Amino acid sequence: MIEVDDLVAAAASDAVGWDRDGLPDDTIDMAARGGLLGADRPAAFGGAELDALELGRLAETLGYVCTSLRSLLTVHGMVAAAVDRWGTVAQRAEWLPRLNSGAVVAALAATEAGAGTELSAVAAAFESDGTDFLVSGTKLWVTFGQRADVYLVLGRAPGGLCAALVDRDRPGVEVEPAESGLGLRGARLATVRFDRVRIPATQLIAPPGFGLSHVIGTALDHGRYTVGWGCVGLARACLDDAAAHTVTRVQGGTVLAEHQLIRATLGRSWVEVEGAQALCERAADARIAGSPEALIATIAAKYAAAGAAAAVSERAVRVLGAAGCAPDSRIGRFYRDAKVMQIIEGAQEVAEVTMGEHIVRGAR
Repeated sequence: MIEVDDLVAAAASDAVGWDRDGLPDDTIDMAARGGLLGADRPAAFGGAELDALELGRLAETLGYVCTSLRSLLTVHGMVAAAVDRWGTVAQRAEWLPRLNSGAVVAALAATEAGAGTELSAVAAAFESDGTDFLVSGTKLWVTFGQRADVYLVLGRAPGGLCAALVDRDRPGVEVEPAESGLGLRGARLATVRFDRVRIPATQLIAPPGFGLSHVIGTALDHGRYTVGWGCVGLARACLDDAAAHTVTRVQGGTVLAEHQLIRATLGRSWVEVEGAQALCERAADARIAGSPEALIATIAAKYAAAGAAAAVSERAVRVLGAAGCAPDSRIGRFYRDAKVMQIIEGAQEVAEVTMGEHIVRGAR
């Protein structure tokens, strides 16, 4: 059973501070106690075993109050999903109970200076040394990298791209907090450096050659799905805040909501939010059914939801005017976060190409 009421209440009162100082450890611990970190993993390993629609609704609920809090669900879930799907029986038995309980907090370490959208260009190296591997490389923009106990690292091995779990406390791991960026300021981003970090070969998830296409591919698919639903929550929060403002704000003796332009703006935003939610629900149905269309449905849902979040939050800032630009403005924070959502787990332009290729294949 998932308990999020306390988290939602904490976000309502503390999200401004989280945006400035980062999500605190006690909030992450609260999320773990509430079952958030094992939300959709098997009950046999201590997870809550939510189905895809239930997971999506959870991401939407968190996205409505704080993108950084929802990002904890996303990034930890990405690693757990990859281990669950591609780990050996022994790896699943060793890692999933700890991941699901939150005894271990996980982060994905894939992006590099020369490998963002094109992750196949990673330079991080896995050097074979007897029954061990030595991991070297630098990973950027690691979400919750400052807090994580273990990283799922993408790198190169003699047999091809591979992914492995690397414990934070191993010699050679250096974690440097990243400066606050445009959005996700509460997600405790980090630059993580690996200097010939020794790990046993048993911590490789799937054989070399399967690291990107299978392991990281599963993680990214899971991430896109929860990001999409989180963006629905974000966009709906911005629409609600903008609507509430228009029915109370008087300008020139007239309530803002009485202006046709304002009503048109709200109407356009409402359609975009509802459309994004419908696509997320369609993706949930496909995932539950195990449909081969689930992958493209998820890409489409994330694309539409990220676009809606960016457009609706931008309009909401304009509707609120100076109040939308204030340092403690929820809409202003969401506007910054929404731009990041259009990049992570697959940029909008990449999604367009992928969806276009899907259409062409169907037409042949």
